[in-house]
Amino acid sequence: MITLLSKLLIRDYKNFSSPAIRLRYGVLCGAVGICFNILLFFGKITAGTLTGSIGITADAFNNLSDAGSASIALLGFRLSGQKADKEHPFGHGRFEYIAGLIVSMVILIMGFELAKTSVTKIITPEPVTFSILAICVLGASILVKLYMFFYNRGIGKKIDSPTMRATAMDSFSDVAATSVVLISMLLSKWTGWNIDGWAGLAVAMFITYTGIRAAKETVSPLLGQPPEREFVEKIEKIVLSQDGIIGMHDLVVHNYGPGRVMVSLHAEVPADGDMIHLHDTVDNAEKLLKRECGCEAVIHMDPVAVNDTETNRLRVEVQTLIASIDAQLSLHDFRVVPGPTHTNLVFDVVVPFGFPMADEDVRKAISERVHSLEGLFYAVIQIDKSSVKPG
Repeated sequence: MITLLSKLLIRDYKNFSSPAIRLRYGVLCGAVGICFNILLFFGKITAGTLTGSIGITADAFNNLSDAGSASIALLGFRLSGQKADKEHPFGHGRFEYIAGLIVSMVILIMGFELAKTSVTKIITPEPVTFSILAICVLGASILVKLYMFFYNRGIGKKIDSPTMRATAMDSFSDVAATSVVLISMLLSKWTGWNIDGWAGLAVAMFITYTGIRAAKETVSPLLGQPPEREFVEKIEKIVLSQDGIIGMHDLVVHNYGPGRVMVSLHAEVPADGDMIHLHDTVDNAEKLLKRECGCEAVIHMDPVAVNDTETNRLRVEVQTLIASIDAQLSLHDFRVVPGPTHTNLVFDVVVPFGFPMADEDVRKAISERVHSLEGLFYAVIQIDKSSVKPG
C-alpha cells in the first residue's frame, strides 16, 4: 500500500536523497501509521472491555501511544523540512532527531504505566472472558504491525531516517507484545491458567526495551557520532582521485540532520606544485563532494615535500618507529626544520579513541625513539585523537 501511495502522491518518489522527497515520505508514513494505530486502538479497547483483559487493554493503549508517536514523528519531519534562516543557518534537520527522542520518551512512559497496572493485576487477578472477537482483533493486529514494521524499516533505510527506524522497531516490539497477549488468552481458555497480568507485564517490558533502543538511536546523532565507514571511504575515494592531491587527513563530519552534512578535511599537495592549479583542483573536489555525497565541503591544503630525498627518508624512518609502538598509530603533516645544532622533526600523530596509552606517554615514547635516530633529532609532536571526528 505504501508503495502504491508513494507512486500516486510523491513525484520523483525514487529520489530518496532529496530533502523534499524525504519530507513527503515522512509525512506519508506518519499519516498511515496514525490511521492504523487508531483503528487498532478502537478494536483492542473494545475487545479488552468485553473480555476484561488487562493485557489487551494495555496493548490497546500501546497502539494509542503509537498513534501519538507517529503524530510527533510527522511533526518532526515537517519542522525539519523548514529552510535555513539567520537563527539556524544550517537548517532545522535535527528536529527529526528531537522528534525521535520525544517518541522514545512517550514509549518509555507508556511502558512504565502499563507495568504498574499489570503488577496490580498480578497481585489481585481477575477472570478473563474468552472471546473469538478478541482473538480475531489480536491476529489482525499482528499482521498489521508486521506490515508497518517492514514498510517503516524499508523507507527508513532508503531515506536514512533514525525516526522511522525507531518507529519500525516499535512496530516489531508490538508484534511480540500482541503475540504474548494472544498466547495468554489461548492458554487461559485451554488450561485455565490466568496469566493475563503477566502478559500485560511482558507487554510493558517489550515497550520499555523498545523505548530505550529508540532513545539511544536518536540521542547519538544529537551528541555527535562518527560517520558511517562507507561515507568516509566514498569521500576518500573522491578526494584522492583528484590530480595533485596525494593524501588527506583530519576529516571532520558535522551532521545537522539527514541530508544536511558539512565536511572539512586537509588535503596534502606537493609543496613545489603550482598553487593556482592546486587551488583549482581543491575547488573541483569540493564541488564533486557536494554532487556525489550531498555534503558541503571545505578543504584545507597542506603542502608537503615530495621530492626531497632526506625528508622522505626521515618520514619513512619515523613512520616505522611509530608503527613499532602500535600499528594503530599513524602520522601526517611531516616537516623537517634544520638548525645549527639539531634538527626538529615536526608532525602530527593520530591516536585512536580508547587507545591504552595516555597521549603524553605516546608523545614521550615517540620522542625517545626519534632522539635515538642517527644524528641529532628532536620531535615536535601534535596529538590528533582520530582521523575521523564527529561533529
